[in-house]
Amino acid sequence: MTDIPSPDTAPSSANAWRELLEILRTVGLALAIALVLRVVIFQPFTIPSSSMEPGLVTGDYIVVSKSSYGWSRASLPFNPPLFKGRLLGRAAQRGDVVVFRLPRDPSQTWIKRVIGLPGDRIRVREGQVFVNDAAIPQTPMGMTQDHDAPDRAVLQLGERTPNGRAYVTYDGGPGLPGDDTGVYVVPAGQYFVMGDNRDNSLDSRFSPSAGGVGLLPAENLVGRAKFVLVSWRQGASLFKPWTWLDLQWDRLLKPIR
Repeated sequence: MTDIPSPDTAPSSANAWRELLEILRTVGLALAIALVLRVVIFQPFTIPSSSMEPGLVTGDYIVVSKSSYGWSRASLPFNPPLFKGRLLGRAAQRGDVVVFRLPRDPSQTWIKRVIGLPGDRIRVREGQVFVNDAAIPQTPMGMTQDHDAPDRAVLQLGERTPNGRAYVTYDGGPGLPGDDTGVYVVPAGQYFVMGDNRDNSLDSRFSPSAGGVGLLPAENLVGRAKFVLVSWRQGASLFKPWTWLDLQWDRLLKPIR
């Protein structure tokens, strides 16, 4: 003998299924919107190292504009080999802080500052950067402790590029690797990038075989870093809920210069 559902049971089950389907549709739509925003407009990144101090420090959670330079395969998750070049591409400007896929290992995303544009001649002499034989002016701003390594004393130096971009760099002392280089001529379609923590940055001064970036192809650009959304102190972790509010409060919504 077959059981017959009571009049109350059948409509209740149907309503439950409709509610479940509505929840799944809502979640799917939200995920689709989030994916489009992440691929097309903005993408968050976490700063894992000290190479961009003092402007960016370990634990910063930054927002990157993906429309600043147009879109390439580097803009997409997993860097799929779908096309070459950039869609609606625009050139990076001297002084921009850019996120990019590392040329020797595109699975890694790094962040540096654009110093040299296509056609430029770049040289570093006694820690000072020269662009087309003209020095980028440096203004000493006093000694301080490295944010991520308080036992390390560094000299703060203000720099201003020829197009008016001003920022602060760290100098760990004279005669360190990268303080004196030959002349680099930047080819078409590439950039010369450096970290602001000049003596703690593997950048375009160093070849890929030496662990550096080398020259950066324009198609490897992911986007321009815009601002620090939030910043966690060292030791905070997603897997340690009690550290979620262990924030560096003075870095909230901090513009990236």
